[in-house]
Amino acid sequence: MSTNVAAKLPKDFIWGFATASFQIEGSTNVDGRGKSIWDDFSKQPGKTMDGRDGDVATDSYRLWKEDIALLSQYGVKSYRFSISWSRIIPLGGRNDPVNPKGIEFYSKLIDALLENGIIPFVTLYHWDLPQALDERYGGWLNKDEIVKDYVRYAKVCFESFGDRVKHWLTMNEPWCISILGYGRGVFAPGRSSDRERSPEGDSSTEPWIVGHSVILSHAYAVKLYREEFKAAQGGEIGITLNGDWAMPYDDSPQNVEAAQHALDVAIGWFADPIYLGHYPEYMKQMLRARLPEFTPEELAVVKGSSDFYGMNTYTTNLCRAGGDDEFQGFVEYTFIRPDGTQLGTQAHCAWLQDYPQGFRDLLNYLWKRYKLPIYVTENGFAVKDENMKPIEEALQDHDRVNYFRGTTSALQAAVNEDGVDVRAYFPWSFVDNFEWADGYITRFGVTYVDYETQKRYPKESAKFLVKWFKENIESDEKTHFQSSPAPALPQKIIDYPASLSGGARIVQGLKA
Repeated sequence: MSTNVAAKLPKDFIWGFATASFQIEGSTNVDGRGKSIWDDFSKQPGKTMDGRDGDVATDSYRLWKEDIALLSQYGVKSYRFSISWSRIIPLGGRNDPVNPKGIEFYSKLIDALLENGIIPFVTLYHWDLPQALDERYGGWLNKDEIVKDYVRYAKVCFESFGDRVKHWLTMNEPWCISILGYGRGVFAPGRSSDRERSPEGDSSTEPWIVGHSVILSHAYAVKLYREEFKAAQGGEIGITLNGDWAMPYDDSPQNVEAAQHALDVAIGWFADPIYLGHYPEYMKQMLRARLPEFTPEELAVVKGSSDFYGMNTYTTNLCRAGGDDEFQGFVEYTFIRPDGTQLGTQAHCAWLQDYPQGFRDLLNYLWKRYKLPIYVTENGFAVKDENMKPIEEALQDHDRVNYFRGTTSALQAAVNEDGVDVRAYFPWSFVDNFEWADGYITRFGVTYVDYETQKRYPKESAKFLVKWFKENIESDEKTHFQSSPAPALPQKIIDYPASLSGGARIVQGLKA
């Protein structure tokens, strides 16, 4: 009995579900919101897999009360969401007016979460740069301007919400901002050297410039928070980085080295300056003069500029030396082992297979290398062809359940057996949503969304996670509460009436 209790996660462990503003809110031209770089980009032919955009998404700008009611029924401790910069400052800049309607929306959302006993875990930037800043001076390509504008935006948020928000993330996945937006050109603003994809951009230089600007914007926002807000507000602030575990294809020295190179470019590019105070040596060798340098003054602000390690991770890659992709550190990724078997269950996305041991290995790597508490801010699985299945079948998302069964077990082992300090876990995502370049074809939600009616249906994965966290976190309550069964979740939790759902607008408003 005592062993079982000891194996539980500590009672202050935070768990909940995650989303991002552009992926769920819709209402893109409502209440004074300005355009983000994703608004027009997602409407360009060929930029999303199904030709659809984010104008409605899951209509959560209008349905936020119902979404919070659902989160409350799930019994989450926390909800990770992002703020839309262009709702707060429609034109984005430090001298541009603040939109009171934007402040009001997020303020009400935060209040309602707290009233339901749900901790708001807030991301300031999840890829939706105000379009006006991209047009005005090139957005993230212009370090001197963007750092000042981002810090001012952050300040408005700290002033407006910091009395109630105690967990801040400055940036979501700088690698994606840099590589996918300015290297591969598959995410907004879509810049790339590939002229069939973009009329402008330089993939050999721009991603590294953008990454540098993102690091500095993050660091100076953290400096501001610590100097002007932390003492009074008592919160914590950090950054969340994406990066999957890199496993050598075999034990040959060149492939062991390749796996480390993959980690250096996927994770170390951002984590090493922020936590260790320098870019990885391999990045310096690889890029030479193309890798921007920090001034001593900048480096003093960058180093130590995160109170924790925010970790977004989904899969494990087997790594072989000799790849031709600079964005992967010239490392070849594969899921096929030397014996020809697959690493794990294939997701809908080509880049994702299920391999829970890799999740545990990555937790250990980050803990040993950076020595700070880890918040797992995204982790999830897209079931193959889920979008083509009838709702009843899609709700039986066994591959996703198996994925979460593996990662929760690996998480528990990392904490209790390996001694890794993991303090939070946010599966991605709370609801199916606009999945960027994939449009609405790829579904990561633990809650199914019928995009024609906006009805939400809990999948088996939601029920699994609700039950797992109820049973595996120590409770403040009496023993009889600990052993009580998890609440039964109805098959359909929120039945939005047609007048509320905007379903007709979705059908009419989406691009063919």
